Amino acid sequence: AHRVRVVTGAHDIMQKKHRIYTMPFARVYPEYVAKAERKGRSKAEVDEIISWLTGYDQQGLETQLEKETDIETFLAEAPQLNSSRSLIKGVVCGVRVEDIEEETMREIRYLDKLIDELAKGKSMEKILRS
Repeated sequence: AHRVRVVTGAHDIMQKKHRIYTMPFARVYPEYVAKAERKGRSKAEVDEIISWLTGYDQQGLETQLEKETDIETFLAEAPQLNSSRSLIKGVVCGVRVEDIEEETMREIRYLDKLIDELAKGKSMEKILRS
């Protein structure tokens, strides 16, 4: 019975991943901005975080939002994933980001973690690991 539970759990995780990967980044982005603004932070800071992590400039980000690119493609087409992103540590959605083995999921959670840090009032200097 234990093995069946493990297999079912893995299947559930795969389905969840699939939904996240195929979601348009344009659907997630306003949530990031709203979360930041609720805590007195700005859209410009959200954009700076996305740019730091992915290498997109403002025009590139806006183009991806207009195209309604899915999250997986948004990350796969990122001009330059920041080499310091491995310094991002901590828990998002109950999971340690540094322990996530699946690469795309880890990139998504890195971004979630950075936005969480922004909303929690961390300085941009600390968020951007400078």
